[in-house]
Amino acid sequence: MILVYTESEEGKIKKIALEAVSYAKGIADQMGTTVTAVSINADDTAELGKYGASKVLEVSDDKLKKFNGEAYADVIGQAAKNEDAKVIVLSSSANSKFLSPTLAVNLEAGFVPNVFSLPESTSPFKVKHNVFTNKAFASTEIKTDIKIIGLGKNTYGLKENETAATSEAFSPNLDAHDFDMEIVSVDKATDKVTIADAEIVVSGGRGLKGPENWGMIEDLAATLGAATACSKPVSDMDWRPHSEHVGQTGKPVAANLYIAIGISGAIQHLAGINASKVKVVINNDPEAPFFKAADYGIVGDAFEIVPKLTEKLKEFKAQNA
Repeated sequence: MILVYTESEEGKIKKIALEAVSYAKGIADQMGTTVTAVSINADDTAELGKYGASKVLEVSDDKLKKFNGEAYADVIGQAAKNEDAKVIVLSSSANSKFLSPTLAVNLEAGFVPNVFSLPESTSPFKVKHNVFTNKAFASTEIKTDIKIIGLGKNTYGLKENETAATSEAFSPNLDAHDFDMEIVSVDKATDKVTIADAEIVVSGGRGLKGPENWGMIEDLAATLGAATACSKPVSDMDWRPHSEHVGQTGKPVAANLYIAIGISGAIQHLAGINASKVKVVINNDPEAPFFKAADYGIVGDAFEIVPKLTEKLKEFKAQNA
């Protein structure tokens, strides 16, 4: 049986959780077994069956309303033992990356993060994963009895696989030591679409010349249903909140479409967005390093190009509504 931890926020199952279930179902089909999902304080888990979960363990506990790495790792570990799971699938969100080492130690399990495809083989158990800030990949064999996989964001995709899922309450035994650490505050983005869940990200850099010019970034993002982001210098100058800073020292982005406007493309920025599938660059400097990494590039003045691009997209949406 494959166990998958399905993340939620404010009771709503996240997109990355559905991708994790899709991936777990792919492994289950390879191994001839089923998928069990474990959710914590989710309001509605019915959607998990749509992507391949045949059973859902629902944990409801007020003490777990705020994320706690030790406690969440304990919950998932107890669920794995309860279900005799030999493979556990997690997303590559910040929270899952935080709890994964603790979970691996608790279960004496091998853990491989940033996996981007189904196992090459299940006996022996070999997976491919990104390494060196997504500049290369490695093939790793997990030899432990229990195996933990961290699925890279937007690497497998959502694959519907309708399954008649059953749900049951699961009550783990938590003790005081699970709460020795507590998250005091969280710096959350205020976008309608968060960077972590966004399929499209529109990002701006110093080429925008000041925070007063961010309206065109937000307009383009709203038209595309995208999240907004920025380069490190922009957040350092307080033009935009730190929660929007993407790159090696900020938040990693693995969007289906990443649009960089007025960003030169320093190596630290490229390392943080390299996992994005399609990269579009708009910059007035034809020698900007970002063009070497771009799938599509536009050399020109962003203050002329972006408003025209937004206008055309709005016209297209209106004609195809």
